[in-house]
Amino acid sequence: MSDPALGLLMLGLIVVVIIMGFPTAFTLMGLGMFFGFFAYYRGGEAWADNHIFDLMVQRTYGAMTNDVLISIPLFVLMGYVMERGALVDKMFYAIQLAFRRVPAALAVASLIVCTFWGIASGLVGAVVVLMGVIAFNPMLKAGYDVKLASGVITAGGTLGILIPPSVMIIVYAAVAGQSVVKLYAAAMFPSFFLAFLYLVYIIGWALINPKIAPKLPESETRVPVRPWVEQFRHLYSRKMLPAFLAAAVAPSKALAITVDGARLGYSEILKSLSFVLVPLVLALGTLWSIWWYVVIHQQPDAPTAIERSEAPVPLGQSAPSSAPVEETLQELGSTVQQSGPAKKAAPEVLQRMGNLQSETVAPPSETGPPEGFYLYFAFTAAVLLLLLFYYYWIMEAEQFEVLRLLISSVMPLGILTVVVLAVILFGITTATESAAVGAAGAFLLAFHARTLNWKKTKEAVFLTLKTTSMVCWLFVGSALFSAVFAILGGQALLESWVLSLNLTTVQFMILSQAIIFVLGWPLEWTEIIVIFVPIFLPMLKHFSVDPILWGVLVFVNLQAAFLSPPVAMSAFYLKGVAPKHVTLNQIFAGMMPYMFIVIICMVIMYMWPGMTLWLPRYLYGG
Repeated sequence: MSDPALGLLMLGLIVVVIIMGFPTAFTLMGLGMFFGFFAYYRGGEAWADNHIFDLMVQRTYGAMTNDVLISIPLFVLMGYVMERGALVDKMFYAIQLAFRRVPAALAVASLIVCTFWGIASGLVGAVVVLMGVIAFNPMLKAGYDVKLASGVITAGGTLGILIPPSVMIIVYAAVAGQSVVKLYAAAMFPSFFLAFLYLVYIIGWALINPKIAPKLPESETRVPVRPWVEQFRHLYSRKMLPAFLAAAVAPSKALAITVDGARLGYSEILKSLSFVLVPLVLALGTLWSIWWYVVIHQQPDAPTAIERSEAPVPLGQSAPSSAPVEETLQELGSTVQQSGPAKKAAPEVLQRMGNLQSETVAPPSETGPPEGFYLYFAFTAAVLLLLLFYYYWIMEAEQFEVLRLLISSVMPLGILTVVVLAVILFGITTATESAAVGAAGAFLLAFHARTLNWKKTKEAVFLTLKTTSMVCWLFVGSALFSAVFAILGGQALLESWVLSLNLTTVQFMILSQAIIFVLGWPLEWTEIIVIFVPIFLPMLKHFSVDPILWGVLVFVNLQAAFLSPPVAMSAFYLKGVAPKHVTLNQIFAGMMPYMFIVIICMVIMYMWPGMTLWLPRYLYGG
C-alpha cells in the first residue's frame, strides 16, 4: 500500500474509532505514532531511533509553548465560576418580565438569557443544563409545545461556543495560524445575527400558530410594585422620571414615606433616580465612545499590542516571514519521499515548525472618520434619543420595577463582558490578559452575590483543569496526526484531487462547508477543528478565499455539530434535566429547524462578506 493510501486509511480510521467512543486526543496520538512509525521506518534501523519519537516531542513542545492556548484556562475558569455562582436565576426572571407582552415571551426570554449567558461563560453544556433547570419546566407548565421549548434552549445554548470570547475560536486560531483578536472581531456580527434569526423564527412561529406558545396568565405577567413606590407615584407624578427629579429637588414629601416602619431616606431617592437614568447614561456613553474612537482617537503608527503567539496575519495573505504550518508539513512530507539522507533532514524541518514566528499587524494608516460616518452617526443618535424619549414618556411604576430588576441582575455581568471584549478588540490588552481580567471579575461578582463558597470554587477549578487538559492534549494529538498525515502524502493527495475538479470559488466553499456540515453529525467541533479543518486550510489560497471569512463560516457551521443527531450533545444535556415524559426524539425534532437557520445564516454571510470582514478590517486594517 502506498504512503498516500496509508494516509487516507489513517483518516478513515480516526472517524470510525472516534464514533466507537474512544478518547479523541489519545486516539489521534496513537494512530499518529502507529502510522508515523511506518512512514519513518528504514531497514536495519533500531526502533528507538525512529524519527516519529522526535516528531512527538516536537509537537508536544510546540503545544506547551503556544501562548495562544494560555487564554483557554482563564476563559474557561471565568465561565465555570459564573456557572457555579448561580448568577443567572434572577436574570431570567427580570428578562421574562421585560418581554412579558411579546409572543412566546418565555421562549424569547430563554433565548436572550442563553445568548447573554453564553457570552459570559462560553460553556455549551453548562448553559443548556442551567436553562433546562430554570426555563424548561416553566415553559412546559405554561402549555408551550415541547419542540419549541427544547429547541430554543438547545439552539440558544450552543451560541456560547460561537460568540466571543470562545474557546473554539482560540483553538481555530492556533490551528490556522490566525489572530485570535481578528477572529473575535470577525465573529462578532455573525454570531449576534444568528441569534437574531433564532429570535425571528420563534416569534414568527408563535404568531402563525399561537397554540404552541399560549399567553401567560395575568398573575404571571403582573410586575410586583413595592408599596412605597406606589405612594411615591401618588405624591408626585405617575411618570417616574419627573417624580424622582422632583423628589431630588424637593424631598420633603418623599421623606415622609415609610418603608418597613422606617422613613424613606434621601439616599434611596437618589439610588432610584440613578436606576432611572441608567438607559440615558448608557446611550450617551455609547455614542460618545463611538465618536471618540472614530473621530477623536488617532491610530498610533506603531504596531498594535497583539500577542505574537496569536499569529496575526494580514487578511487574505499568509505570513511573509514564515510558511504556514501546513506548508511546512508538506515540505516535511516531501523529504520523507526522498532517499535516506533526506529523511535525516526531517528533524531540522520539524525544528523550523516549532520556531514559526508571527508578525504584528499595523493599524490602518488613514486617520479620521470613514466616508458617510457623520450621516450614519447623526441618524443613529437621533433614533436612539427618540426611543429613549418614548421610553421615559411611558415609564410608570411597573416599567421602573422591571428596569431596576434588569439593572441589578444583568448590568454587572454585562459590564464585565463588554469590558473584556472591548479591551481585546481595541488592542488595549491581549486576549490572555483580558481572560485574566474576566476570571478575576467573575470571582468578584460571585463573591458579591454571596453564591460562591469554597466547595463551588474547588469544583470550578477542577472542571477548568479537566477542560484545559483535554484541549491541550487534543492539540498535541491533532498536531502529531496532521504531521504524519502530511508526511504520508495524504494532504497533497486530497489537495490535488480537489484542484483536479476545477472548482470555482463558490463551488469550493459549498464543498468544504458541506463536508464540515456532514462531519458535524457524527463528530463534535473539537475533532472537526483539529483534524479536518487543517486539510482545507492550504487550499484556501488556491481559491483566493479569506481564511478569516472561511473560519467564521466554519464557526457558524459547527453550531450544527451540537444540534445534529446522533452526537447532538445539546440534546443529551437537556435530556438529563428534562421531565421523564419528554423523549429524546422530541428534543431532536425541536432542534432541526435551527439547523436550517444556520444554513440560511451562512448563505447570507457569504453573499454579504462585509458582515464578517468589516470590523476586523476597520480595527486592524488589511
